[in-house]
Amino acid sequence: MPTTMPSRRRARGPLIALLAAVALLLGSGAVPAYAEPNEGGTKKLQDALEATAKAHIEAKAKLDNSKRRQKQLVAEMGTLEARVTELTAQVGEVAAQSYRVGRLTPTSMLLNSASPEAFLERAANLDLMAQRDSRRLRSFTEARQQAEQAKLAMDAEVREQQKQLAVMAKKKKEAEAALAEVSSGTSGGFSGGSSSSAKPAPRNSDGSWPSESCSVNDPTTSGCITPRTLNALQQTKAAGYKRYVSCYRSGGGGEHPKGRACDFAAATNGFEDRNATGGDKAYGDSLAAWHVRNANRLGVLYVIWYRQIWHPGTGWRSYSGSGSPAASHTNHVHLSMY
Repeated sequence: MPTTMPSRRRARGPLIALLAAVALLLGSGAVPAYAEPNEGGTKKLQDALEATAKAHIEAKAKLDNSKRRQKQLVAEMGTLEARVTELTAQVGEVAAQSYRVGRLTPTSMLLNSASPEAFLERAANLDLMAQRDSRRLRSFTEARQQAEQAKLAMDAEVREQQKQLAVMAKKKKEAEAALAEVSSGTSGGFSGGSSSSAKPAPRNSDGSWPSESCSVNDPTTSGCITPRTLNALQQTKAAGYKRYVSCYRSGGGGEHPKGRACDFAAATNGFEDRNATGGDKAYGDSLAAWHVRNANRLGVLYVIWYRQIWHPGTGWRSYSGSGSPAASHTNHVHLSMY
């Protein structure tokens, strides 16, 4: 019996829906696996951003470490100066007594003894006085030397701080020069993301960041990321930013192939080929601001979002991509890690 028209329509219904879904996935509306092949512009710019940001962060760590040492030295200097003042008074008492009664020599003190017992007593007292005066003078000399060494150490820390400030100023100029091809100057940054509650990534004892390789599994892809990048990813999600994110990728330049970068989609559906607006734009604003606010805790190298880039040496600056939402970073927040 021939198939009726209604039954043929019913049969074609699921097929049409399936074909439409496939067309959507394969067509221009598909969500890409990653946001932008060449994150951060040309290789020259990527290398410059990485080098200047790292140099700035390292100089800042040395500067902070020097300031901590200087603070300790100031406290130590105060204690030593108080000790020197106290010992100066004691040495002054000895000198004043000698001036008033004359120099008491061992010979005169012992010859004036009325009896053998008095002789022995005076000999013992003479020994105690000699030990006391010797300790006072020795302590005074040592304390004064320690105070002088502390002062020299503080002077050295001041020179170290001046050196690191000069390095930071130099790297700022280099970063600005590198960004000149894609930036027209400073910009206002973004609001939101006021929390500074990110769990700090481990540092070396001197405050610097340890060197890390792409050694842990990336939960967003089948690749790998560094432990510091993983901490940043986990802390970002813990702060409430839980939309689609992709970190490692094997191709292209920048930090992604090194496991030191993540792209955070602004839209709830992932990397959409359009500029974020409304709630999606507000989400990206807040996320970018949060990453910057917690940059020192997490070890952030730089952040790119909505035609702006944050570099630790320059702050927020304008940023122009190739025009697409992916290249201009208007559909995702890019995070690069130290």
